[in-house]
Amino acid sequence: MDTSPASNDSLPLSSDALLAQLDDWGLAYQLHQHAPLRTVADAKLVEAEMEQPGVTSLKIKNLYLRDRKKRNYLFSLEQDRDIDLKALGKEIGAAGLSFGSADRLMQTLGILPGAVSPLAMITGAAQGVTFYMDAAVQEVDAINMHPLVNDRTVVMPRADFLAFMERLGCEIHWI
Repeated sequence: MDTSPASNDSLPLSSDALLAQLDDWGLAYQLHQHAPLRTVADAKLVEAEMEQPGVTSLKIKNLYLRDRKKRNYLFSLEQDRDIDLKALGKEIGAAGLSFGSADRLMQTLGILPGAVSPLAMITGAAQGVTFYMDAAVQEVDAINMHPLVNDRTVVMPRADFLAFMERLGCEIHWI
């Protein structure tokens, strides 16, 4: 599924509105437009275009998960990290982790499948979604993320990303 700006009308908060909010808050980012990226393999085809000399950036994959108690989680992990849902659930004390449905994704994060991103916590924080971030973020200069659609990527300095999450009142659980 493509989640291009044409789909913005179906989102509670459009990508353009998110970017305007980042601008209003004085948060830095570089915006890149590209073909819709559906997988890590797709993203790897365009990563070189987003590289900045002297800047280390983390490329992430994102998982929207629910547990048996129907609690919602967003995991943003280094894109090449192997993930075992059973082990992950055990690590965080959440039995029965499984992928959330497209309907729940829209209800809790305000996005469509294919555009899952930490930036969706702009909606998710108020919906009680628990956010987990790869501890590798603490070692890089910037993070590559979709701004609620999958045909755009923002490269955001780590400090600005952390300021964004703080503005939302979103606690980051490092994993």
